[in-house]
Amino acid sequence: MRKTGYAFAAMAAAAALTLTACGGGSGDDGGGDKVKIGIKFDQPGLGFKDGDNYKGFDVDVAKYVANELGYKEDQIEFVSAPSANRETMLQNNQVDMIFATYSITDERKKVVDFAGPYFVAGQDLLVKKDSDITSPEDLNGKNLCSVTGSTSARKVKEKYASKVNLQELPGYAECVTQMAGGTIDAVTTDDIILAGLAAQPAYQGKFELVGKPFSEERYGVGLPKGSDKCEAINEAITKMIDSGEWKKALESNTEGTGYTPNAKVNPPKPDACA
Repeated sequence: MRKTGYAFAAMAAAAALTLTACGGGSGDDGGGDKVKIGIKFDQPGLGFKDGDNYKGFDVDVAKYVANELGYKEDQIEFVSAPSANRETMLQNNQVDMIFATYSITDERKKVVDFAGPYFVAGQDLLVKKDSDITSPEDLNGKNLCSVTGSTSARKVKEKYASKVNLQELPGYAECVTQMAGGTIDAVTTDDIILAGLAAQPAYQGKFELVGKPFSEERYGVGLPKGSDKCEAINEAITKMIDSGEWKKALESNTEGTGYTPNAKVNPPKPDACA
């Protein structure tokens, strides 16, 4: 009888393990318990954690795509995805997908997959309203801010204004604060990031984008290598664009900044699976 009891216990344990494995949590099949989506928590207008709420264009696109994949909003678990950790998070299955101003590059495609793009950004300048800075060439002798470790400001110095004074700070919010105080003349990074910053209530009407982007950054949806979800995500992005929801999300997150995306490349045509 004791052996029979052990056998039943072993069978019950195996059944429990099987149920646990099928229960998921990764959401791989759509409609699962949860889907984990990496976003920025500190990028106003794109990915921003405000208490228990998540706001921004990346967040709106992520919610739309997740819904098309079969997940309701309460099944989404947003996870902080700092730039330096994105590949590792996908490789270790800490997240199922990433929407975090994640530029599609050949180097990154060696270790992760991408769907999209869902937006094409361009490096631009944020300046005070009525500033005499209208292009990167106008920055000679001016103070230009970007974040520590970014190549954006150095690109301006190397290609457009060799006499610009570069200032690096920990975050773009600090750059904008100093520009409001008059110690910084311009801030540079991707245009939509700048628009998101300028759209914050404290800064509305004070800053504007120069509106002459001088690069292209294709924002994609980061996926674990070998994912079978790319085509379905691209279909969802295309549907969002065709329905007008993409434009609505973009405008609501950049309102009051005078920002208009480059019409030659936006809305984009999702093609990263090809």
